[in-house]
Amino acid sequence: MQTISMIVQNRRWFNYLVLSAALLATGCAGEHVAAKDLGADIDEVAATLIEQPLLHSTSIGVVYRGKEFIRHRGDMEAGKPSPPTDATLYEIGSLSKTLAGTLMAKAVLEHRLDLDDDVRIYLPGDYPNLQYKGDPIRIRHLLSHTSGLPNMLPDRANTVLEDFTDQRTPHELNAIYARYTKADFFRDLHAVKIRQAPGKNYAYSSTGTELAAHILEAVYKRDYESLLRGFFQDSAAISGLRIRLNEAEATRLAVGYHSDNAVPTTPMPQLPWGASGNVKATAPEMVKYLKFQLAGGPVVTESHHALVEFDSEFSIGYFWNIVSGDHLKGVYYAHHGGVPRSQSYIYIMPKYDLGIFVITNQSGDQTARAMETAINTLVERIAARENAAR
Repeated sequence: MQTISMIVQNRRWFNYLVLSAALLATGCAGEHVAAKDLGADIDEVAATLIEQPLLHSTSIGVVYRGKEFIRHRGDMEAGKPSPPTDATLYEIGSLSKTLAGTLMAKAVLEHRLDLDDDVRIYLPGDYPNLQYKGDPIRIRHLLSHTSGLPNMLPDRANTVLEDFTDQRTPHELNAIYARYTKADFFRDLHAVKIRQAPGKNYAYSSTGTELAAHILEAVYKRDYESLLRGFFQDSAAISGLRIRLNEAEATRLAVGYHSDNAVPTTPMPQLPWGASGNVKATAPEMVKYLKFQLAGGPVVTESHHALVEFDSEFSIGYFWNIVSGDHLKGVYYAHHGGVPRSQSYIYIMPKYDLGIFVITNQSGDQTARAMETAINTLVERIAARENAAR
């Protein structure tokens, strides 16, 4: 859902983006391939990260030139010995969108659909409103956040999110989505007004991602969660991705805190498809996702293809933010995720064959900035190490 990204967005285009690594002194997940110096850097960066106000814990996965690191640090519940582990399920928020983009790239390569398809051909009923002066919303517009669709449906959720850090926000979101179904989504979609030609201006839209999930269901004749789990099991050996949890899985869901509330808050409410912000995963599963992204391959390459260029430094692919012109990082692909009790980042940096996933179990207006600082520090140290080795 990336609620927080709406606060830290816009021309930082991606300075918002819109988190790098950690070693636990008591219960680390383990270093799959030894790299002592980088492990020490990860440890130091993570320790500094959770010293920031309100941050309780972090889990971090790093893949660097084929070496894997998973680290957990801190306690998920304030005042209790409760470190996260490899079994902890996290709400990864709008990182979910990059998974949906990957499935869309697969569908394009398989000629199940075309990027220039009018989205209305996949919808039940007539939607004369999903166009502007004859220009329809196309699939590429959903993927690049240029459709003109609102961030959330129903519209009253957008009003709630205008003051994300208000302690009432999680409760109000829960009330809005308690019984919000796919039928409700389509009803509200009929009332949307497109006020400018699609494809021109960036306007972040979780609605667009939910609609993309419906389109995938329509072309594959399978429910979205089944598509998600099946593809990533087969292509990346990721077996534990979940949108909806059973009772046993729910006991492994990370505790989390919203803004400055000292009381743990409830999970992100279920959206109709869940593609925009409801995926849950463990740190080891996210490391496999980093490896999948770094390995390339036709689907990943297609998903990293820029669909719209906003300026010389910022483009969007299949929900991926693409940043150019950064001398340190090179061209990189990234996304932020935020729900009321968790924030996360994913960075894919081909220049260093480096992928970073970091998540905290607190979501406030300074969380993203703290994670960005941690990632920048880690990348600087990796760059310095590589320069020294030349």
